[in-house]
Amino acid sequence: MMRAFVAFVLAGLSLDAIAHDLITAESAQTYLAAVAASQRTIAAKEPAAKRAQAHLDLGRTLDEIRELLNRDLAAHGRVQGLPSNFLMSELKARGAELALAPDKSRFLANLQHYREALKLEPSGPVAAEAAFRLLQGYFYDSFTSDPLQPAAQTRAQLAEQIRLGEGLLKIRPRHGEREETSFILAIHYVQAARAGRDAQEQAAFARKARALAGEFLRNYPESMRAATLARLLESLAVGK
Repeated sequence: MMRAFVAFVLAGLSLDAIAHDLITAESAQTYLAAVAASQRTIAAKEPAAKRAQAHLDLGRTLDEIRELLNRDLAAHGRVQGLPSNFLMSELKARGAELALAPDKSRFLANLQHYREALKLEPSGPVAAEAAFRLLQGYFYDSFTSDPLQPAAQTRAQLAEQIRLGEGLLKIRPRHGEREETSFILAIHYVQAARAGRDAQEQAAFARKARALAGEFLRNYPESMRAATLARLLESLAVGK
């Protein structure tokens, strides 16, 4: 009853009152409908391929909402507007809450849906997109300002990300996200080289980092990421 009342209030807001909000009453309802549709498919006895697609769709929807809320946080230091706060409340009630980073500076990616999609559909287009979104979401959430200082990253987590990146470059060599995949994977190689168990492992990952970075600089010389990657490579010891 209360949800219906709040939805009624949202629908009654004037355009002038919500013009400054990134999420409007209409878009909030659209997002909630998309979340509900994906959740119904996930809960139903549908074929694995359909449930994998639903997990991917739900992850996409939450990512889109997250990006808008993060823009709000960056601009105002808080989420503002009744539609945005209503949407956050409803997502929590439906088990699709977006978690805040420990410093409350941003909302984190909801990665479990991409992992579920990969479990249900280990190969094919759905798997490729889920793998990329998992790689991307994990990477940007893993650090605050310096990617070589990830917060509480375990060896298992780093190994998982390296497997994802390497797999993506093998199965989709010309996909639209190749530049970003190569960039992220090269940084993970640098991380692995710095954190290797012994000199042999460190040297092996350092070679991979330099090789992939060299390929990146040849393929994307005008990329804004090129300078960042070159600086990060300088953190590797000369002998590695």
